[in-house]
Formats: sequence, structure tokens, C-alpha cells
Amino acid sequence: MPKYPIHTIASAPENSKPALERLQQAFGILPNLAAAIANSPKLINSLVGVFQQVHSSSLTEPEIQVVLLTDAVANSSMYAVAFHTALALQQGVGSEETGAIRERRAPANERFAALSNLAKTLIEKRGCLSEQELDSFIAAGFTKEQVLEVVAIVAASTITNYAGTIINPPLEDPFRQYAWQG
Repeated sequence: MPKYPIHTIASAPENSKPALERLQQAFGILPNLAAAIANSPKLINSLVGVFQQVHSSSLTEPEIQVVLLTDAVANSSMYAVAFHTALALQQGVGSEETGAIRERRAPANERFAALSNLAKTLIEKRGCLSEQELDSFIAAGFTKEQVLEVVAIVAASTITNYAGTIINPPLEDPFRQYAWQG
């Protein structure tokens, strides 16, 4: 299996540096996964472009983190599960809710459950949602436009989930307590 260096901003390929700077500003640290994805300027820049759109959607940041955590679990991405558990908790998602998602159960919060279910179903059914599944999401208080926003979040998380599984970077200290084995 190939090894991917975990770059600093200084050591990253020149075309990856602006993207890493943006991510470091957003998170307060440069996540190891992003630092390794930077080996491909195309992939890190794609991630940052989608990331900016995802985090400016009509969904709240806790709702976005519920989708990202659900995606990480559905894709069995150990790094992303730990990372998004920490971010979800920081955004006010409760430990009971994050615990449920990590255990592949629906959160008790109805909106979070609808988001988590839609994200999981999108991944498992490769986007082939039934009318009933879409109607159920909208009945939970979401809009048809937000269905498409969840698609964008799933797209962003696919980059990090797949790359994380391939790269398998070490968890940073703040995320180790949320390590997950699936």
C-alpha cells in the first residue's frame, strides 16, 4: 500500500498551499487527512471548493455535521468518524445523538434523524431514492432544495471518506478520544 506524506503548508505542492491555508483557518489546525490529500492539488482544491459550498448552505452547522458523521459511518471511514464526532459535539450535537449515529442508529432528534437517514440512504442506494424516502425527508420540515444540499454534503464527504480509507492518516490528539472501529 502506498504511503502518503502528511504535508505542512510549507512542504505541500505549491498548488495545494492556498487550500491548506483555508482549511487551517477553518479548523484552527491543519487536519492530517487534508495534509495528506494535499499530495494531489486537484483533489485538495476540489475538496475546498465543495467544502465552501457545503458550509454556506441553508442547513445549520450542527445539521451539516450530522450528515458528515453519518456519511463517515456509512463509508466506514475511521478518521472521518473521529473527526466529525468531535466537530459535531463542538457544534452542539449531543453525545446521545453522535453515539446513535456511530452505532448506526437514528438519532432521537427528529430533524437529525431525517438528515441522517437521507444521507445513509443516498450512500447505500447510490442516489436512487424512492418517492417515499424523499417525501419523508420533506415531511420532517426540509425543502426539496435541501435534498440537493445533502447531496453536496455527501459529495464532499465522499472525497474525505475515500481518501481517508486509502491514506489512513493518524488521528490528531484532539480526535483520539473519538476513535472508532466500525
